[in-house]
Amino acid sequence: MKIGIDKIGFATSDLYLDMVDLAKARHEDPNKYLIGIGQSKMAVIRPTQDVVTMAAAAAKKIICQEDKEKISYVIFATESGVDNSKGAAIYLANLLGLKQNIRTIEMKQACYGATAALQLAKGYVALNPESKVLVIGADNARYGIKTPGEPTQGGGAIAMIIGSDPKILELENETSAYAKNIMDFWRPLGHSMALVDGKYSSGVYLDFLKNVWDEQLKKTNYQLQDYGALLFHLPYTKMGLKGLRQILQDATVEDSTRLIREFEYARQFNREVGNLYTGSLYLSFLSLLVNSTSIKSGDRIGFFSYGSGAQAEFFTGILQPDYQKGLVGFDYWAMLNKRQSVSVTEYEDLFEKHVFDIENIELDYQTDKSAFLLAGIHNYKRKYLSR
Repeated sequence: MKIGIDKIGFATSDLYLDMVDLAKARHEDPNKYLIGIGQSKMAVIRPTQDVVTMAAAAAKKIICQEDKEKISYVIFATESGVDNSKGAAIYLANLLGLKQNIRTIEMKQACYGATAALQLAKGYVALNPESKVLVIGADNARYGIKTPGEPTQGGGAIAMIIGSDPKILELENETSAYAKNIMDFWRPLGHSMALVDGKYSSGVYLDFLKNVWDEQLKKTNYQLQDYGALLFHLPYTKMGLKGLRQILQDATVEDSTRLIREFEYARQFNREVGNLYTGSLYLSFLSLLVNSTSIKSGDRIGFFSYGSGAQAEFFTGILQPDYQKGLVGFDYWAMLNKRQSVSVTEYEDLFEKHVFDIENIELDYQTDKSAFLLAGIHNYKRKYLSR
């Protein structure tokens, strides 16, 4: 029985900050951001948006009535949770109008969380082949204004439906995982922004990549020529390019040319949005599917998932004949091109208005035309609206 990704959808803010504008405001050479980290724009999340509303928007793009009837598990991966006890998945299931006789959980392991959710969903479908699982990777990446990590912020949500006989990708069984207790990135309880040792984390990322790549090679003997594309967790797109270059050190010209070409397709959406934390790897996958002119059914795709702290996994999947149908015809470039640019001052103002640990507040959502909204908080209870 084939199990894998049946559909995939993406949502982000309707606002963005141009990285050239941010560079000028921070007295930096724009090429430090455009080339040095490989980012063009950064999603700016409104205070009336959070991981729940963005996840609902992403899922709404792909869920049909048949899916609603078959989804029996919602797994929400995030490190931007809205409650220390109540999982975001139960808010999401309610907003989407899913049936009540289902399981809903939230899971966390930095940017790796959505991959853990994907593997958990695969095992569940193996035992329940008539069921589907809704997997979410959603985050609001916040490092702080005028911090070193500021240009690697962003946000959005990826939604994936996992099931048998998938339209997009069949997950192969062999995977390689690696975990080690390190402090390269963390967000202590009570902190609304992450703490990171950027240089150290970049080195750990590459070390973990080498470990799981070598292990996967031992398990499968898949060589570079066996891959149609290699995808990476992209906290910023230059990081994935560094990982690819590490793998391609002894590659043939043909393999190197092909895999770099596909990587460029796979990072186009990430360049436009910034860091999605849990969703970044899967946004890159969506970008590949939408933008590549040469990827085809039957191609093997390699995925490197990394979450600080740290956990990594390398896994593979086979692209299916109907993979375009799993995108449900949504025009993501039109969505991204319709976004509104904000100034650095406007971005800073919106950044500071996000609510954390507030007992009561009414939010002004009149300018937010999104389908799902955070309207306010009353007695620490979040109030969501759908249109």
